[in-house]
Formats: sequence, C-alpha cells, structure tokens
Amino acid sequence: MCRVMRVHQSGYYRWLSNREGQNREGQNREGQNRLLSAQIGALFREYKGRYGSPRLQRELRDRGILANRKRVARLMRVLGLRAKSSRRFKATTNSKHHHPVAPNLLLDQQMKRRFDVKEANRLWVSDITYVWTQEGWLYLAIVLDAWSRKIVGWAWSKTLEASFAVRALTQAIESRRPEAGWMHHSDQGSQYACGKYQQVLQTKNAVVSMSRRGNCWDNALAESFFGTLKKELIQGEKYQTRQQAVSAVFEYIEVFYNRHRRHSKLGYQSPQQFEDKNRNHPFSTLH
Repeated sequence: MCRVMRVHQSGYYRWLSNREGQNREGQNREGQNRLLSAQIGALFREYKGRYGSPRLQRELRDRGILANRKRVARLMRVLGLRAKSSRRFKATTNSKHHHPVAPNLLLDQQMKRRFDVKEANRLWVSDITYVWTQEGWLYLAIVLDAWSRKIVGWAWSKTLEASFAVRALTQAIESRRPEAGWMHHSDQGSQYACGKYQQVLQTKNAVVSMSRRGNCWDNALAESFFGTLKKELIQGEKYQTRQQAVSAVFEYIEVFYNRHRRHSKLGYQSPQQFEDKNRNHPFSTLH
C-alpha cells in the first residue's frame, strides 16, 4: 500500500500512531466530561439551583477543578440545569405620609447614583419586602453595608409598623458600631421617615439620605438583594407558617448569602470573605 501511495513506511506508522492517539484523546475527553458533569450536578444541587455557570465555574476552580465558563455552561445545557430565574414583585413602599423626607445625597451633579464606597460602615441602605405564607404576610426589613454587600441587620413582622424596621437598624448598629458621619439611605416609606426611626439615626450621628419618590433605582442595592432573595429562595416555595418562612430567611441570609454566596461585584467572593480579606485594608473601619 505504501508503494502504491508512494509514501514512506515511517510516515504511515506516524499517521497511524497519531490517529490512535486522537481516538484515545477523544475517549479521555468523553470521560472527563462525564466526571465534570457529575461534579457540576452535585454542586448545582448543593447550592439548591441558585448558581448559574459563572458562579459554578468559580466554585469548581476553588475546589481544584479546572474548567472554563463556556464548557461549564455547555455541560449544564446538556444536563438540563438552569439557575432559578427572577420575576417582578410588587413594591411595598408607602410614601403617602406627612413625615419630613430627606434629599437623595447619593446623586452626583450628573444625577448618577453613587453606591461605591471604600470603607466599611460608611454607607448603609435599608428597605422592606414581603413573603406570603398560609398564615398571611411576613414583612422583612434589612440593612445592607454598601462596601461589602453584607446584610448587617434584619428583622421581621406580621405588620408594616415601624418598630420592626427600627429593630433591624438597632441590630446593625449594635453589631457594627459605625462612626459619626456614616450615611443611611432608604426610600421615603413611612417606616423610615417616622420620628421613631429618625430619632435612632440622629442619636447615632447618621447622615440621612432618601430616594426620590417612585424611583426604585435610587435604592438599587437593596432592591437587588431582594430580587436575589426572591429568585433563589422564595419563588416557587409554599410556606405554611410565618416561622417556617423566618427559618428559611435566616438560613439564606446568615448561612448562605453573607458567608458563602459569590458576589460578582466582589470578585466572586462572599460578603464575609471580602470583609475578612480586607479587614486590615487601610480604608476598612471594621473592628
């Protein structure tokens, strides 16, 4: 055959060797994909379907498993794995009250919002959302540190009275002890504009800022967290009691979100990992 094709025998055997090597490589690749698919599926279930390909790829890398994002995304499609998607939720802000409101101090001269800060405990944002249970509504108030995106205070209530928003704020203040001149930003809801809440802020030497009426983007950090919470935890769930919902929210915030959930704005670190890494940062005011 070599004489007919006018090729050297050494060339034929080299071609034959390369072909066998390619077959072995293909078989190895197929085996690697099966193993990686199993690892992706296990992680997807571990994080309860909350992670898409970017976060799963980072999680795999930190566990010593190297695969690029496109490969992870392709294998997820083959496995039929898709992270939980978001949907619209009704706003709960009641701005129809007679309490005085503060201006939005996060807007610059070009009316662009400034959420980026270089220190811990310099800018906190607060907001309220709701969760439906078979016993009725459960209302949730949170306080979020804009520097690390960490939830530093939260509380729940059966009603929208201001006291539970005050509890969330008090919890945050007691755990973080912000220095005088820190800024608190919220919407114009009655829970935040009322005298009881403002008195706590005044006592703790806070600078008060509020969103413009009807503009949810002015409080985008808090809105973003609630969107993530509802997408990854609440959507599709049916809570029989308020206590059952509270337990789920506690696990999500204190165990998963603050300590483990990878945040794209933090270089895919969790809020707690970001704070631990930057604890001795010259701009950090953590104690």
